[in-house]
Amino acid sequence: MKTSTPVPWKEKLVSPQTVLEHIEAGMNIFIGTGAAEPRTMVKHLMGSDTLKMHDLTLVQLVSFGDTISLKNLRSQKYRLKTFYSGWVASEAIAAGRVDLIPSRVSEIPRLIYKRYIPIDVALIQISEPNEGGYCSLGVAVDVARQAIEQAAIAVGEINTDIPATSGDTYVHMSEFDYLVGSTEPPFYFPRWPVDPVFDRVAANVASVIDDRSCLAFTFGPLFESLSKHLSQRRHLGIHTPFFTDALMDLVKSGAVSNRFKKTYRGKSVTSYAQGSTELYRWLDRNPLVEFQSIDTVFSPMEIGRNPNFISVIPARKVDLSGSIALHFGKGAVTTGPGQIMDIFNGAEISPGGATIFALPSRNREGAPNIRMSIESFPNRFNLPDSVDMVVTDYGIASLSGRSLRERAQALIEIAHPDDRFTLVDQAKQAKILYEDQIFLAESAHLYPSEIRIRHTFKGGISVRFRAIKPSDEEEMRRLFYRFSDQSVYYRYFAPIKTMSHAKMQAYVNVDFGRVMSIVGLAGEKGQEHIIAEARYVLEAGTQFADTAFIVDEAYQSMGIATYIFQMMIRLAKERGIKGFKSDVLASNKGMLKVFEKGGEVVNSKLEFNVYNLTIPFKG
Repeated sequence: MKTSTPVPWKEKLVSPQTVLEHIEAGMNIFIGTGAAEPRTMVKHLMGSDTLKMHDLTLVQLVSFGDTISLKNLRSQKYRLKTFYSGWVASEAIAAGRVDLIPSRVSEIPRLIYKRYIPIDVALIQISEPNEGGYCSLGVAVDVARQAIEQAAIAVGEINTDIPATSGDTYVHMSEFDYLVGSTEPPFYFPRWPVDPVFDRVAANVASVIDDRSCLAFTFGPLFESLSKHLSQRRHLGIHTPFFTDALMDLVKSGAVSNRFKKTYRGKSVTSYAQGSTELYRWLDRNPLVEFQSIDTVFSPMEIGRNPNFISVIPARKVDLSGSIALHFGKGAVTTGPGQIMDIFNGAEISPGGATIFALPSRNREGAPNIRMSIESFPNRFNLPDSVDMVVTDYGIASLSGRSLRERAQALIEIAHPDDRFTLVDQAKQAKILYEDQIFLAESAHLYPSEIRIRHTFKGGISVRFRAIKPSDEEEMRRLFYRFSDQSVYYRYFAPIKTMSHAKMQAYVNVDFGRVMSIVGLAGEKGQEHIIAEARYVLEAGTQFADTAFIVDEAYQSMGIATYIFQMMIRLAKERGIKGFKSDVLASNKGMLKVFEKGGEVVNSKLEFNVYNLTIPFKG
């Protein structure tokens, strides 16, 4: 029936029943994915009671829609083969009514092309043909082209509400044996409500995503908030499985230029769109968004060519080793190990790339999401040695290059404050933490997570400042051993040669009710090192605090000491402190100059070659 002769498409339309007459028992029927599900044809297929409409195998990458229901699958007339364990398939897989095909996503087109998964009939939703007779595959490219080529019967369901998207999406209407007019609207997806907890998680994720990063997005409350927190970034790139309303907002904000990508420069690359009528209208003939097959979008090599590729993956649970339990069930389409592995590998290949697993510290029932072990949870991603960062509403745990003890400390710090004591106790019993590990329970709720500042100094050195954490023990020890004897003497007024675990863990476990300690970190994302520390300690019974700070000798004379001192003044004022005191050796001219640049009056008194400084705050 295929012909290249131009025929007005409306004259070629046939009824769904005409198509069904050519379907026989035992056939494999490919159905378009997600929002591209040809709902008119599928509803007629599901509603048919003829004998030959039995023992049919439906092949669909993932079923989002309402036409293939669990009720239909229970009838045993149809069996669904799918590559994604989420959404409608999850319950049916567990009940044995759906066959899950484990596969790397980038390999699926090859499996269909090589007929490992034979296709007899392809039901594909397409846009209205243009004047040349070309239709767009619309909001799902994935493997539709391979399915059309392999099918003995190719059916195009023309939906006039489907956008004509740009990229590798156009097929001529002559490539279809039958054309059917859609009587159903596309499957739209409402926007996720902004959740306060996920908004805090998203803010923390956004804090480690720099300008010029390339991102993979999916859907859910985390990404609904993340786009808002990234709106002030510049020159972001997009290489993502799913394009959503939240991602549309990010592009509209001006944060996305795709200018620094190495593949499809100037274009946001995707395989699927999922969202509202507004999104579909915006995508119609939009040259900024490039739809490509999943063997391109999920290719680790293609992903890895883009520098600074950041994969953000929602997690369900995390244990203290960094092992991840992923989501499953409805809404968890892209978080099976097979679905994330390609993107995960791409981030590993990408220069400056990273994978961030993000989750709230507790679930909706109030149970902890950071646990001693996740062995009892399904859908595990057991590559803890490859996990770069874990982010919760309480902060960021960078795990790359850290020992099991350091990982446990970092993850405990981003657990819910009320869960940390139990985790510390469990980790001690498991010999992961030292038996003498200090834990200040009263400080768990006092940690000033709002202190999160990045500043660029002379020579383009970017330094990130935050409050000190117990997991900074090893980094602070390394900082100590990088100091010269003179710097140690200037800081501690004693010729200290060693810094033991006992001394340093007491130093980094801070009672934030009376102490403030800020560290400065420099280096590549996920591999930052502490290069500066400043602190004040409130004197008992007074409104003055003793203060001291130090900067790595390799980073001195850049203005870091002055900046961190001025920051400490601001933080102290905000907390009701009336002034600072400090003792400085007379020979430490550099430190004396820093105090003079603080913007406050410095009263000094020289005694035994030591300046006793008093700095009352103005106002």
